[in-house]
Amino acid sequence: MNSLSDLQLIDATLSGDTLAFDELVRRYQDRLVHSLEQALGSRDDALDVAQQGFVLAWKKLSTFRREAGFYSWLYRIARNVAISRIRRPKISSGSLDHLHEAAGFELADEHSQSAPDHALLQTEQIQMVQQALQEIAEEFRRPLVLKEIDGFSYEEIAQIIDIPLGTVRSRIFRARQELIAKLQRLSKDRQ
Repeated sequence: MNSLSDLQLIDATLSGDTLAFDELVRRYQDRLVHSLEQALGSRDDALDVAQQGFVLAWKKLSTFRREAGFYSWLYRIARNVAISRIRRPKISSGSLDHLHEAAGFELADEHSQSAPDHALLQTEQIQMVQQALQEIAEEFRRPLVLKEIDGFSYEEIAQIIDIPLGTVRSRIFRARQELIAKLQRLSKDRQ
């Protein structure tokens, strides 16, 4: 079954073959859980939301529009389940590094990880980015998080949020500009 395309598996599922949907789950569960874990900050929450997302996808499979990729559609369902759980995006130390630099402050040097203040500096920088992200309107923050933290392409983001590609690009551009300005302000406030 793993040689079948997503669309073939969807057709088989709609025809009553539950094993076909099991293959879709196997194909995408790790990727979905990883993306949700980045957004929710908790593996347990990510597993719970992924399970709910797959159940909803199975129930709504007949509404799947074939112009979008299955995973993008599934992710959008799971992300909607997760929205009420999201308090703040979870940011890894490597996320948005170029925005740190554009904001005009130095990152914790990766090569000095043994330095006693490295972990503290890194944690402070992550908190600063999280705070700045929270100050950006959701309509701009969400595409930026999907791009920079979850690693989706512009096209996938357009499908997930269900907005035109040009709107995705402009919102991400604006979100980056706002984030840089907020990081510069926060950096000055902490000096």
